[in-house]
Amino acid sequence: MNLNAINNVYFIGIGGIGMSALARYFVAKGKDVAGYDKTPSDITEALQELGVEVHYSDSVDEINSAFLDSQHTLVVYTPAVPKDHSELNYFRNNNFEVYKRSQVLGEITKQTTCLAVAGTHGKTTTTSILGHLLNECNAPVTAFLGGISENYNSNLIINGTEVTVVEADEFDRSFLTLSPDLACITSMDADHLDIYGDATELTKTFKAFSECIKPDGKLFVKNGLPLKGITYGVDDDADYSAKNIRIINGSYVFDVQTPNGLYKDFQFNLPGRHNLSNAIIALAMAADYGCPYDQLAKGLASYKGVKRRFTYQIKTDDFVFIDDYAHHPEEINAVHQAVREMYPDRKVLAIFQPHLYSRTRDFVDGFAKSLSKFDEVLLLDIYPARELPIEGVTSEWLLEKIENSNKNLISKSAIVDAIKASNANVVLTIGAGDIGVEVKHIKEAFTVES
Repeated sequence: MNLNAINNVYFIGIGGIGMSALARYFVAKGKDVAGYDKTPSDITEALQELGVEVHYSDSVDEINSAFLDSQHTLVVYTPAVPKDHSELNYFRNNNFEVYKRSQVLGEITKQTTCLAVAGTHGKTTTTSILGHLLNECNAPVTAFLGGISENYNSNLIINGTEVTVVEADEFDRSFLTLSPDLACITSMDADHLDIYGDATELTKTFKAFSECIKPDGKLFVKNGLPLKGITYGVDDDADYSAKNIRIINGSYVFDVQTPNGLYKDFQFNLPGRHNLSNAIIALAMAADYGCPYDQLAKGLASYKGVKRRFTYQIKTDDFVFIDDYAHHPEEINAVHQAVREMYPDRKVLAIFQPHLYSRTRDFVDGFAKSLSKFDEVLLLDIYPARELPIEGVTSEWLLEKIENSNKNLISKSAIVDAIKASNANVVLTIGAGDIGVEVKHIKEAFTVES
């Protein structure tokens, strides 16, 4: 795969968060970029504003003829595209270079100094903190993010192409194509069991990822994980750890214990111990890369977060509305911990949309336990994404298992009225499906009143 010899890059599924970051990268590198996606979105509109041609029907006739030259066109596709996709099959049948996104990203990481973030939770936030820190320290970095950074309003941070920061995604084992110099593993909780079958296979794959690190590279691991590496944690005996943690004006202030000594008074504005943990590993990797701690402290204090990761939509004295992407019981526990730490005396309503039938089936008891902790729970129907229904796996089944008398199953159209009927003054929307679309409707309904 000679990326320098390629003039054109065509994306099948260009509207995906990871795909669109890669598309932006090739635009920044001066390549001609175009692509297909199933539906228009904010992401595809932003790409079109950059001059990228995007169309929404699966038809070779819609592709600009410049991209039908097999000698000078690289085709990138997402595994979410169905096998009978006519454009994908056209390119395959006509001897184009056709690669999965993870393979292209893997090739880019081989040619750069790569810092990779792996783990079942925390990848996107950690990657965006790390990319922001390196950018603030003026490293020649390109960071590929799995979400939209609040600091850059983009899923790509670009200040040069010698260093890459990437999310190492365990879904379909795609992170095994990467060649990092520095890598971290934030967590190894069971997930994606539709791919892996059981948790031991997932653990084996993270071990395999740790072996993808370049020969003189380093692995950082969350303290307590069953892998050898440089450890990090919060208020513990790890190599890098947050110490003397305080909350001042809604922000964390803390010291960082490192192998080289203690550095004092870092400020971090995202709530939740899980986010503090993400900040520590980003600081550790950036420091190891060579960033000075005084610049890292300034960079961390200016970090604003990732859209849909504990994002405040409304924050007044009387009413708080937070939106979060959490779609696994451990992530919901982390959101619960964060909201209780910030609002210990408030009544909290959680509106959750389960994501995938298989994940709901595999973790139903975990979901029930984590959701039971809120004062009030509203459940939406399961968002199917790539899956067909599984008999007996429904939101009603999950609702029955939630040990909370204040619970209901509702439709998306009933969300606003249900919030109005509640006496909770902290409201959370949680989930990885299309619940994010409802956020602006909720915000509109309550911004007027608050």
